[in-house]
Amino acid sequence: MRYPFAFLFVALGLLQGCVAPVVAAGVGGALMTSNDRRSAGTMVEDDTIESKAQNRIDEKYKDTAHVSVTAFNRFALVTGTTANENAKMDIERIVGSIPNVKGIANELVVGSATGIVANSSDSRITGNVKLRFVNSPKFKADHVKVVTENGVVYLMGLVTRAEADAASDIASTTSGVQKVVRVFEYID
Repeated sequence: MRYPFAFLFVALGLLQGCVAPVVAAGVGGALMTSNDRRSAGTMVEDDTIESKAQNRIDEKYKDTAHVSVTAFNRFALVTGTTANENAKMDIERIVGSIPNVKGIANELVVGSATGIVANSSDSRITGNVKLRFVNSPKFKADHVKVVTENGVVYLMGLVTRAEADAASDIASTTSGVQKVVRVFEYID
């Protein structure tokens, strides 16, 4: 076997219910581990929060709302659009009913759903912000999660205040960004 250690790490990850990201680059294939400040258990809980919340929201609002749930360190960010204020509050209640959610930032906008052009632009903005993060010496890019919705960039993570300021400065000066919303948990 060519990469016995990579296989071992992947196998162990599968046994624990979470797989570390694997990057294979020809002969120089390597197992990338994250510098994430969350525990492995918290990362699994975040994934569970996201999938359970999304499934419950889709069951009730599939045709009337465009909603995304992003969890980081058990804190849920709810973005997208919904038809009215009652639906917005109900979606927050649905997310809050998921076990282990310790807080919610309900950033839903009441209005019509964004189109494919806006979604494409949001993906481009997220990619550009992340790329600029990688080139910054002021913090590790994988300490900050980036979510973009309709030109608004939401930043999540376990960061110091200096890291938050640096990430916010980079995001706010990225082309196409309309606004930056900080949804950080500070560790200092």
